[in-house]
Amino acid sequence: MAIRIPNQHPLDINQRVAVGVAIPFSSPSVFTQTFTTLDQIKSNIINYILTNTGERVLNPTFGANLRAQLFEQVTPNTLSALEMKLTNDIKKYFPSVRIDQLTLSPIYEQNAIHLVMVYSVLNNATETIQITL
Repeated sequence: MAIRIPNQHPLDINQRVAVGVAIPFSSPSVFTQTFTTLDQIKSNIINYILTNTGERVLNPTFGANLRAQLFEQVTPNTLSALEMKLTNDIKKYFPSVRIDQLTLSPIYEQNAIHLVMVYSVLNNATETIQITL
């Protein structure tokens, strides 16, 4: 019987070397470090969602540009356009990420959107990101 060995990124071999920094910056010290590529990819996706187009130096097309939708009415058309944009952009900027489920739920009283994204990286276990915009 075959045994499936999970994929491991080469940066994850040495567990004492940090891969990057975690988002949000909520550490008592300067930054919270991430020690696995899966944690860093999650932080990178959160960074992408919260970044506007044009904010990233030397990469002006990076970012979900959700602040442009800040004062738009929350309608089914708005939600489907945002869902399509996020799906296409994550495929473009994070090719190793496979989105299993992307749900945008409106909160009409607050004119907000609750984003839930379930994804997997290189056939590893699924991760979930939840953000209220």
